[in-house]
Amino acid sequence: MKNGTMIQFFHWYSPEDTLWKEVKEKAEYLGNLGITSVWLPPASKGEQGGMSVGYDTYDLFDLGEFDQKGSVRTKYGTKDEFIEATKALHDRGVQVIVDFVFNHKAGGDESELMQAVKVNEDNRLENVSEPYEIESFTRFTFPGRNGKYSDFIWDKHCFSGVDYDHRNQEHGVFNLLSEYGDDWEEMIDDEKGNYDFLMFCDIEFRNPAVREELLKYATWLHELTYYDGVRLDAVKHIPPHYFKEFLYLLRERTGKEIFAVGEYWAPGHLELLTRYSEATDGTMSLFDSALHHTFHHASNSGSEFDLREIFDDSLVANNPELAVTLVDNHDTQPLQSLEAPVESWFKPLAYALILLREDGYPCVFYPDLFGASYWDKGQDGKDYEIFINRVEELEPMLYARKDFAFGVQRDYFESGNAIGWTREGNEEHSGCAVVMSNGDGATISMEVGARYAGRNFKDMLGKIQDEVTVNDSGWADFHCAPGSVSVWTEVN
Repeated sequence: MKNGTMIQFFHWYSPEDTLWKEVKEKAEYLGNLGITSVWLPPASKGEQGGMSVGYDTYDLFDLGEFDQKGSVRTKYGTKDEFIEATKALHDRGVQVIVDFVFNHKAGGDESELMQAVKVNEDNRLENVSEPYEIESFTRFTFPGRNGKYSDFIWDKHCFSGVDYDHRNQEHGVFNLLSEYGDDWEEMIDDEKGNYDFLMFCDIEFRNPAVREELLKYATWLHELTYYDGVRLDAVKHIPPHYFKEFLYLLRERTGKEIFAVGEYWAPGHLELLTRYSEATDGTMSLFDSALHHTFHHASNSGSEFDLREIFDDSLVANNPELAVTLVDNHDTQPLQSLEAPVESWFKPLAYALILLREDGYPCVFYPDLFGASYWDKGQDGKDYEIFINRVEELEPMLYARKDFAFGVQRDYFESGNAIGWTREGNEEHSGCAVVMSNGDGATISMEVGARYAGRNFKDMLGKIQDEVTVNDSGWADFHCAPGSVSVWTEVN
C-alpha cells in the first residue's frame, strides 16, 4: 500500500523549452521520493505560441507539432518530448495527470459578425445594451494543422461570450445570442451575478458538437499518453452537469477509472466547494482552496493563530476522500492573479499537515521542492525579482510519507501554539510522531503504541539532536524548536 502523493511539476514562470526534458530526467528521482502522480501543465498550443503558459488555449490537438502562433514547440517542448516525458513517468510507476483547459479558447483565426448584448462586468445578469451586432475572432480553423487529427471548425455557435468587440474596438463582457440560449449557462454560485464568463471566447457547453469534440480530444490524448488523471481548469465557470457527463463518458471510452481534480478556487468558502461536489455527484476531487487560505492566514499571523483551528472549515476535514490538499500553486505564487503565498517559515508546518496525516491527497508545488526565481511586474507596474527558496524539510518529509506515515492516527491538538499527532505504523511500516509550534519550543507527551516500548526515536529533520525513548506504555515526550516542526521516527 502506497500513500498517494502528487506534484505540480511546473509554476507560472517555468523556463522555456526545458520542462518535458526535465520531467524525463527527474522521473526516476520522483518515483524514489514517493511521488505517485505528476500533474503536468497544459500541453496544447496557446495563443502566445512558444511563450504560452498554456491557459490561453488555442489548438488542443497541437502538442508542439505544427507551426502555429509563431512556433512549432509549446513553451514546454515538442510533442515527441511530451510523449517521452509521460512514458518515462509510467516506466517508473508514476501516474500522469494532464491539464484540461476547457472553459475558453483564445487567438481565433478569423472574425465573425454576431448578435450580442453587452453586460455589466460586475453583474453579468445586468444588460447594459440592447442586442446589437459585434465582431469577434471566434472562428478557429487551425490552418497550420490543416485538419489533421480533427477537422472540427470552432465558430460563433461554439461560444456563449467574448471579451472584445473588434468592430467597435471595445473591451467588455458580451453575451452572445444563439440558438443555444440568450443567457449564460447556470452556475452554482451567484458571484458577479453569473460567473460563466471568465475570459477570451467562453465555450458554449449547450452545443452538443462542442461536447463531442472535447471528448474526442480527451480520448485521442489518452491513446497517445495513457494518462491516469485529469486536472480540470476553472471549473467554477463551467456548469457542473457538463463534467458529470464528460467524466462518465471519458471513463467509459478509455475503460479506465480516470482520476479527476477540479480547480474551484473559493478561498475561505468551504460551502461552495461542498455545493460543487454535490452538484457533480462526487465524480471529481477538488483542490482544498479553503485550507490553503487558512495556511496563508496562519503564516501571516505568527503565534496569534490558534493551531487547533488549522483544519476548521477545510474540505479535507469535511470530505477527505475528495480533498486534494496543497500549500501553494501557480496562481497563488508571488505576482500572480490569486497571489496569496504561504510564508517561508510556515511552509514546513503546512507540508507536515498535508503529507503526514491520514486524510487528503497532498499536492507538492515544484518551487518548494526545487526552488525558483523569476522577474515580473507587480500591480504597481514595477519590476520585481522573486526568489522561492527550496523547502529543505520537504524532501525528508516526502520520504517520511513514503515510509512512516501509516497506521492509526492519534491527535494531540491541545494548545493554540503547539500541536502534534502520531501514526502507529502497520505490519510493513514503522510509524512516526509529529510536533509543531508557531510560538515557543514545545514538548508534547504522545502515544505511539506499546510495540515501540523501550525503543528510541529521533527527529529525522535534524532540528532536535537528542533522541527520546518510548516508555513501557508506548508513550514518549516529543519536542520541537520555536516556530518549527519535528518529525520523529524510530532509530533503525
